[in-house]
Amino acid sequence: MRRLAVIVAIVALVASGLLALLWSQQRRLIYFPSPGPVPSAATALHNGRDVTFQTDDGIRLSAWYFPVVGDGVGVLVCNGNGGDRSMRVELAASLNRMGHSVLLFDYRGYGGNPGRPTEDGLAADARAAQEWLAKQPGVEQIVYFGESLGAAVAVGLAVQRAPAALVLRSPFTSLVDVASVHYPWLPVGRMLLDRYPSIERIASVHVPVLVIAGDRDDIVPEQLSRRLYDAAQEPKQYVLVPGVGHNDQELLDGKQMLDEIEGFLSSSGVT
Repeated sequence: MRRLAVIVAIVALVASGLLALLWSQQRRLIYFPSPGPVPSAATALHNGRDVTFQTDDGIRLSAWYFPVVGDGVGVLVCNGNGGDRSMRVELAASLNRMGHSVLLFDYRGYGGNPGRPTEDGLAADARAAQEWLAKQPGVEQIVYFGESLGAAVAVGLAVQRAPAALVLRSPFTSLVDVASVHYPWLPVGRMLLDRYPSIERIASVHVPVLVIAGDRDDIVPEQLSRRLYDAAQEPKQYVLVPGVGHNDQELLDGKQMLDEIEGFLSSSGVT
């Protein structure tokens, strides 16, 4: 019995140590920024401009702006949790061809920007980006495009500052739900510092919503995107891209996704 008690104590200590390590390093498992810096915007697209703006907590962020003489619509792109803005150039080019100006920005800690990413930090970054875009000549309406974790950022921003329309690509209900899928043996509901509870926020968004998901997404299961869509207010539209996973090209700048976005903005009266 004494030996069993010692074994149980050792196992408990090891488990506690592992949980403590995971808790302290959890943001390294959520955010995957590129180290940066990124090149000039003009090397990405001919109309590219390098811009900066400051958040309300004093972080200066770098971004790329791709203006066009179009329909008065600016698109604010909220990236996912990996890479930097250079990975979204083809998306920006496609939106430019639709007649929309586009702001690609990197969160704190991404693309050479100072700071470290957190849920509150990314929310502040998105507010600063939206405020900058709203002041640009020719921008009369703003559409938010959020990708994966960036969809949660866009939903949070939409609650505070309503866009003309909200486009969510591979969104999830909450980060707790995503973590529970991948780590079902961990008490993620009690561990997570950053939670991104989009399912609690989406009903407060009163603008047209488009949700796009792939049916083979093994990072954000399609069921989570569908649940978020179900909780959204009308008018709304759901697009399922068949045979496509989370990071497949079809969900980065694929023709079906782009056609659906263009049609949605037109039918919603934005363009």
